Amino acid sequence: MKKVLIANRGEIAVRVIRACASYGLESVAVYSDTDADAQHVRLADSAYCLEGRTALETYLDQEKILAAAQASGADAIHPGYGFLSERAEFAQAVEDAGLTWIGPTPENIALLGDKVAARQIAQKVGAPLVPGTPGPVAGVDEVRAFADEHGYPIAIKASFGGGGRGLKVVYKAEELERRFESAVSEAISAFGRGECYVERFVDRPRHVETQILGDGKGRVVVCGTRDCSLQRRHQKVLEEAPAPFLTDDQFNRLVAASRAIGEAVNYRGVGTCEFMLGSDGLLSFLEVNTRIQVEHPITERTTGLDLVIWQFKVAEGQGIDELPDVVPSHGHAIEFRINAEDPGRNFLPQSGHMSRFDVPGGPFTRVDAGVGAEGTIYPDFDSMIAKIIVWGNDRDESIAHGRQAMKECVIEGIPTLVPFHRRVLLEPGFAAQTPEDFTIHTNWIETECDWLEELAQPMPAGVHADDIVREWFEVDGKWIRLGFPVSLLGSGGGAPVAKKGTAEAAQAGLTAAMNGILSKWAVASGDTVEAGQNVGTLEAMKMEMPVLADRGGVFEPLVAEGSTVKEGQPICTIA
Repeated sequence: MKKVLIANRGEIAVRVIRACASYGLESVAVYSDTDADAQHVRLADSAYCLEGRTALETYLDQEKILAAAQASGADAIHPGYGFLSERAEFAQAVEDAGLTWIGPTPENIALLGDKVAARQIAQKVGAPLVPGTPGPVAGVDEVRAFADEHGYPIAIKASFGGGGRGLKVVYKAEELERRFESAVSEAISAFGRGECYVERFVDRPRHVETQILGDGKGRVVVCGTRDCSLQRRHQKVLEEAPAPFLTDDQFNRLVAASRAIGEAVNYRGVGTCEFMLGSDGLLSFLEVNTRIQVEHPITERTTGLDLVIWQFKVAEGQGIDELPDVVPSHGHAIEFRINAEDPGRNFLPQSGHMSRFDVPGGPFTRVDAGVGAEGTIYPDFDSMIAKIIVWGNDRDESIAHGRQAMKECVIEGIPTLVPFHRRVLLEPGFAAQTPEDFTIHTNWIETECDWLEELAQPMPAGVHADDIVREWFEVDGKWIRLGFPVSLLGSGGGAPVAKKGTAEAAQAGLTAAMNGILSKWAVASGDTVEAGQNVGTLEAMKMEMPVLADRGGVFEPLVAEGSTVKEGQPICTIA
């Protein structure tokens, strides 16, 4: 390989560009219209515009990606994570074009990307499994029959997907039909296929995983474990390596199952085997992610491996004989996902312009960022701004370094997860020193985190972030920055400044609860709806939110399906 096109954006594109430089490869970036001045575009050796704004028009258009590779003279493609990274047909198209695909084989992706087939492989090699349907279900009646046999809660999962998309948990029978329809709809939207299967849902589980690396010739090594239990909406917000408080037996079973699954398919490149670990010690295989993971830096920090460069080596046909079957871990690392979300308002995705980004530093801190100060987060794409990784000789030291890093990290202009990370590091159930005291599980945020409202910073009615003025003040010898509505300043003659459109918005009916895309209307113009009825769906950054009628009446849309909307914007009337 000599020149690598990175079919991605944001921090993972920057990460791969840096690995190319270290390995002596030229890098080629691709970008949407909105990403023309993005960091990955500026850092790459060359860049090609994909001509479009949305993901579907750009990073998900394999023909445009292949055309950019041909135009640039690239001889290899690295997909990063997300977008086309787990599309077997794209991997095959890359190889058919005579290019090197830096990832698992198309056969690996097709086989393990089918969650039902992956379960069957896991079962064949003796990996631990919870009860589940043998294949995709034919409809909601089959889901109901499974629930009647095994009891609630159950998990409905997209057969072709990952990252929490198309995953719905059903706790009672009356929720089943709505959750099933939502899972199918989300799976179609995210992956182009709506097949779903069902598993018994393990309540209060930890999410633990292994990093695997295969040579494509039958040998697979395990590069440590990770714990990714701190999640919201089945999306990870913090990860650590190695997974804390595992018994020797649990660790050995994780390693043995992961190697056996990888060896069964002659796995090539890096991948992740994910498992659930119940509070009663029950271990169960979940899925294999056939790509580099968002959280790969904590494995790199604890093993000393550069996993992206190992992707390059394996893609070139090099072996992994120099690595042991299980790569030992040293110390402890934590990764904080810095997403543009408002944790005080149920982690609603945000978009907009960042006016400030103070990056933490120090000898034990790594920052992988795709956006710098004065950067913009767009609603068309994922909400991630950066990842902050800290390391310590042990878990306690790593947590201490994390507290300092979060103290140093300051972002202004849009809400982020930084306040959440600061607070969770003080939580006794997270900073525990014994397995009995460690209480974090995958739905801990939804069920046990009772301080999220403390993080909310409500604004007066009708006031938005753009209407806030921020000034510095000295209080008790410390400088603090306060924000207050511009209307309090008054205009030149002292008269208050009115917020335009507030009265109209109040009259308009329903408004958008977040920035995003009005992906579909569930009812038509002129339909009569009831209070509480789902009339549409808002989608932004891996999250779907139903639009519920606040009253009964006659529905009339104000925006078309597929329109980008801003929080607080009138979207429909119910007369």
